[in-house]
Amino acid sequence: MSLLDAKLANPRQGGPSFSLRHRLLRLAWGGVWGLLGRWSPVPFHGWRRFLLRAFGARLHATARIYPSAAVWYPPNLQMGAHAVMGPGVICYCMGRITIDDYAVISQRAHLCGGTHDPDDPHFQLLPKPITVGAMAWVAAEAFVGPGVRVGEGALIGARGVAVKDVPDWEIWAGNPARKIRDRRRFSL
Repeated sequence: MSLLDAKLANPRQGGPSFSLRHRLLRLAWGGVWGLLGRWSPVPFHGWRRFLLRAFGARLHATARIYPSAAVWYPPNLQMGAHAVMGPGVICYCMGRITIDDYAVISQRAHLCGGTHDPDDPHFQLLPKPITVGAMAWVAAEAFVGPGVRVGEGALIGARGVAVKDVPDWEIWAGNPARKIRDRRRFSL
């Protein structure tokens, strides 16, 4: 069956992956962030938290988001105490993205909370949540794929590509990322 035949057989399939309301909220968010968030001075973390919360994000009062970070859909973002989303981070939160207490997402890292079903003729978007555990570190330019859990105290090295769960207190690096060694445990 061709893609056109599939669309004619079931016209509801193949439509937008997200509702009109969802898409309008993302459009409004993009405008607000572009005008009021992206150009704010680096120390104005409270201002950026205010903007994100106004659009549905759940952020602890000590979470820090840098102005050049890109958040796709604020209602799907949750950040704990002293969690950091660094400069140039891409937070593609189609699915819920949770960044726990004291976790650090370093510059230009990419958290990708969604994918496509390659066997679906309509190639619909599929949200898949990501969790970055407490005291974990996603280093510069690393990629965390859809549905991945980065464990407590885990570390993904610079430019590492995590496509499966990273266990607690382990250091992973490479493409695809694999275990390098255990990380020394600490508490804050």
